[in-house]
Amino acid sequence: MREANIERKTKETEISVRLNLDGTGEAQVETGIGFFDHMLTAFARFAYIDLVLHASGDLEVDAHHTIEDCGIVLGLALREACGDKVGIERIGEALLPMDEALVQVALDISNRAYLVWAVDCQDGMLGEFPIEMAEEFFRALAVQSGLTLHVRQLSGKNRHHIMEAAFKGVGRALGLALRKNTRYSGILSTKGVL
Repeated sequence: MREANIERKTKETEISVRLNLDGTGEAQVETGIGFFDHMLTAFARFAYIDLVLHASGDLEVDAHHTIEDCGIVLGLALREACGDKVGIERIGEALLPMDEALVQVALDISNRAYLVWAVDCQDGMLGEFPIEMAEEFFRALAVQSGLTLHVRQLSGKNRHHIMEAAFKGVGRALGLALRKNTRYSGILSTKGVL
């Protein structure tokens, strides 16, 4: 089973993640940040991964630590659940529309962590979620899981639509990359290792 259970406690946050890469997209997310819960639920649904994530953090300061640390712990869980990466597609892409917004995502489960965030979304808040924290979340996720991740906004004005397209797009691309390859059973790399 491609599963992981990770817990992380610091002086700023306490986060637990249970992840099943072969799920159906069911999610139970509680971070104390309503919009972020909505985005992580959409991410899991579009990736077809089952996700249980509970976070408590110093929201009296702001949402930064909680959001970034959720990316760290989710990334660690993803890395563990992927294991040796034998037999997966490895690469996924998505072109995700959300009304007027269109976001393109490409990712590689490469063990070479890198984030390109080309999203031109006006700063501000979506509920208690600061827009600039989306980039920090995806950077933490990419670094801890070893993803090469490109997220590019092609169109859009509405911040909710842009953010939702980004989270769903990353979920969709990740779900495709995690699929079992029916034609090749090894590690999809000319080096033979990731």
